[in-house]
Amino acid sequence: MYFIDPVTIVLSIVTCVFLAIFSTSQRKKVHPNYPPGPPRLPIIGNLHIINRNKPYITFHELAEKYGSIYSLQIGSQKMVVLCGYEMVKDALVNHANEFSGRPLIPVFVEVSKKHGVVFSNGNTWKAMRRFTLSTLRDFGMGKRTIEDKITEECQSLINVFKSYKGKPFENTMIMNGAVANIIVSILLGHRFDYGDPKLWRLLTIVNENARIVGSPMVLLYNAFPSLVRWLPGSHREVKPYVEELHTFIRETFTKQRNQLDVNDQRNLIDVFLVKQKEEKPNPELHFNDTNLTMLVSELFAAGMETTSTTLRWGLLLMMKYPEIQKNVQMEIEKVIGSGEPCPVHRKEMPYTDAVIHEIQRFANIVPTNVPHATTQDVTLKGFFIPKGTQVIPLLYSVLRDKKHFEKPEEFYPQHFLDSEGNFVNNEAFIPFSAGKRSCAGETLAKMELFLFFTTLLQNFTFQAPPGAKLDLTGAVGFTTPPLKHDICAISRT
Repeated sequence: MYFIDPVTIVLSIVTCVFLAIFSTSQRKKVHPNYPPGPPRLPIIGNLHIINRNKPYITFHELAEKYGSIYSLQIGSQKMVVLCGYEMVKDALVNHANEFSGRPLIPVFVEVSKKHGVVFSNGNTWKAMRRFTLSTLRDFGMGKRTIEDKITEECQSLINVFKSYKGKPFENTMIMNGAVANIIVSILLGHRFDYGDPKLWRLLTIVNENARIVGSPMVLLYNAFPSLVRWLPGSHREVKPYVEELHTFIRETFTKQRNQLDVNDQRNLIDVFLVKQKEEKPNPELHFNDTNLTMLVSELFAAGMETTSTTLRWGLLLMMKYPEIQKNVQMEIEKVIGSGEPCPVHRKEMPYTDAVIHEIQRFANIVPTNVPHATTQDVTLKGFFIPKGTQVIPLLYSVLRDKKHFEKPEEFYPQHFLDSEGNFVNNEAFIPFSAGKRSCAGETLAKMELFLFFTTLLQNFTFQAPPGAKLDLTGAVGFTTPPLKHDICAISRT
């Protein structure tokens, strides 16, 4: 229970108001070609018009009035929002270097301390991303070794689903656990049993932080950190959760360091520790314990949460649209039969491939994208954006771009099929973002989605519990999971 001195609150408010007024009075003249945007109020900027539960909805709507590039201000934080595929691609691909930075967002700075790969910048980011990509590749991303592990995990998942004997159950933690075990095998070299309390605690931490980071209180904290940090609310839960996760990771790599064999590098942590021994101490040291802790926590969270959330959306959508589920199962029977699904089957299964793509598009798991920042002054489509500006490349607007998707608000697998039923790529399909900050685990995620999805639909028909209404509204959070719901997995074997 937190106790906050009322005097402290009052003084904080007065101080923040004074600083806001002072900063407003000292504000530099805006560049004539700075992107336009809605009128701003003193102190709060545009905070009053933002949907605080789902800000991406407001961002998308504002583009209708101000165009595909416009500016906002939330508190003292200025930002530029990019909407639609053409605008986002132009920034992240055609101006990749200029838009490759990360802004100093208070909640993420407090959590990451500018370490790791997701929220770091400069040489630290370059070193950690290069290490992450090479190590994921070496440990089988896109190769047979990781394929075997996913196939084995699919069998464990099937056994859990069968244990419910067709009765309703809630699948969040089960799906989390199955997907988590894949990235855990790369990071730590082993898997957890689904009933392991340590696994459940780690999954709870990741899920709760994904929810909290997208909450209204964190939005307020990022806008007014000096004031809001003293107030009670969910924003104060982020740091304790992260510290608990970091403690587990530090304990794990400390044990591995004591058992390290440079000639037998079993997992990503071992590889990092070997790099650490090789790297001579210098001011530019990157392979330190802080970077290792942050990197492993980021890969665990990102490697679990987004993929498992996509799969949960997939099962919900199959229950909602049973005719699509039946078509997928018919293609599975035709191509795979009773054998084990393999990545090579994907090319022979255009309808299933299209359905998986449409699940990702419709679910729109990371609607605001992870914010970017400009690394230098840049001109985009004639608009001037200063160095250090926070930029939101709005994936929500890309995956619902009317120019590229015939029915953007509907679940419509034909977005990825031609008139003859062949799979066709859609250039606006970038759920993993694009450019230098695109998801490092994209190849792994694609393999997981195909193997888990086809295996589950090969073995089960998914139905809603009797009398249940299926709601396709996304929940509140930094990512967008479906609302909690029960499923019935009816065995097909």
